[in-house]
Amino acid sequence: MNKFYFTKLVNAINHKRLDAMLIVPSDELKFIIGESPYLCERFQGLFVKKDGSYFYVCNLLTSEEIQKVLGANVKVYDWFDGDNYIDTVKKAFVENDLIGKTIGVDSTTRAFEVLDIMNNLDVKFIDAKNMLEEIRIHKTSEELENLRIASKIADEAFAEVILHIKPKMTEKDVKEKLCNIILEKGGESPGALVAAGANSSYPHYIKNTGVIKEKDIVLLDYGCVYKGMKSDISRTVFVGDITKEQKKVYDIVKNAIEAAEKVVAVDAFIPDIDKAARGLIEKEGYGKYFTTRLGHGIGYMGHEAPDIKASNPRYLEKNMAFSIEPGIYIGGNFGVRIEDIVITTENGTEIINKASKDMIIIK
Repeated sequence: MNKFYFTKLVNAINHKRLDAMLIVPSDELKFIIGESPYLCERFQGLFVKKDGSYFYVCNLLTSEEIQKVLGANVKVYDWFDGDNYIDTVKKAFVENDLIGKTIGVDSTTRAFEVLDIMNNLDVKFIDAKNMLEEIRIHKTSEELENLRIASKIADEAFAEVILHIKPKMTEKDVKEKLCNIILEKGGESPGALVAAGANSSYPHYIKNTGVIKEKDIVLLDYGCVYKGMKSDISRTVFVGDITKEQKKVYDIVKNAIEAAEKVVAVDAFIPDIDKAARGLIEKEGYGKYFTTRLGHGIGYMGHEAPDIKASNPRYLEKNMAFSIEPGIYIGGNFGVRIEDIVITTENGTEIINKASKDMIIIK
């Protein structure tokens, strides 16, 4: 159990006047208790009450596993597949005085389950995703250092993987090579998006069967975990040559990320950061091709608060960590994205990704 954040969670539950908080298997649960069991279609989750006590509800498949994590003194309510899980939830709620009460839910809790419980029991569930994000939005010095190390691993992996990219390789080949390099450098749970040619025009491309051709563009978006903290970086490279339009677009995106990063500072207004990048891209005539937000928070989860976008009227505060990742995506043609992780510290703004943003043409 992460005692520091558990205390912050209980304080937040009381501040929001909730009676309890439900956290189901997810990065958020791992963040609180250090583990997260497999989430199948069977309902399960940790219930943290406003008095700081907690219990777990799950199927028999998970009960022994989660009991070891939580300890023998924590009540685990379990049921067999042949039973109605609502009966077990009711027993747990009655024993813990949650009937007629209000319970917050995390970002992974599934609607069909809470609706089923509300249809059968007198209890109210409400969205508390933002509450959970707020308790971890300000990183500790240890977390910031682990973010730096995770980003350093990603930077070093980029320098190595570009030595291996060549025509006739598949996106899968590059992805596997990149992830293996990350593992060799001490990163955990590596993940990567590798998009070649026209596939680079799709911001969240998920396939990996594309083949790299001569005079192709390759977009790399990847990261890893180091001591619970995640890295995230994007770089776009060119194989063999580059077209006039690709060069123009790359220069625009590079100028956009640098413009936005100059605005980042404690007390900076988030919409102004978005405007610095988006306004530049719009001025160059590519505004309609910048289809995503400018950035997202990062830490124990790959995407968390604060979102860096025009619709988030918030001022940056000390020890926040987030991405800056402008991109231009010309559907069916090509895309360019450059992404850094940035943190705001008491000593100023720090761009923790050091991998070169200069144009790279692999010969």
